[in-house]
Amino acid sequence: MSQIIEMLLKEMDQEANTTRKMLSRVPNDQYDWQPHPKSMTVRSLATHIAELPTWVSLTLNTDGLDFATTPYQPKEINDTDQLLQYFEESLKEGRDELAKATDEELPKRWVLRDGEQILSDGTKGEMIRIAYSQIVHHRAQLGVYLRLLNIPIPGSYGPSADEQ
Repeated sequence: MSQIIEMLLKEMDQEANTTRKMLSRVPNDQYDWQPHPKSMTVRSLATHIAELPTWVSLTLNTDGLDFATTPYQPKEINDTDQLLQYFEESLKEGRDELAKATDEELPKRWVLRDGEQILSDGTKGEMIRIAYSQIVHHRAQLGVYLRLLNIPIPGSYGPSADEQ
């Protein structure tokens, strides 16, 4: 296995630990809550976080995604046990595909589009890193949601204010 793939796997595992801690804090009675009408619900946000590891396998196994021909269909998640199980399944899928990948696959082009509109155009390696960044980004959003619901926040890269 190459050093690049090993590095990506290590990062995936490290971020998974933090994601797991954050998702485990989602309260079962708040799945329909949203902080603002333009914001996602807790259910939508947490489900998206849980599915994002599958973007690694999607990236490695395709040349792109077109929302015009493949509309987004999130899985229906109704409680935190189901959410965590979905995350573990997504993580296993993404991790297994990444472990089989080679350096030769990473520079190949991958395009995210909505019909004629190109949303992102880069290499497969870049898209994997974007998937990781999306997990971190949306996990931070979830942290704000949890804070507004007065739920203690777990630390990400050190202790949180709730853990000191």
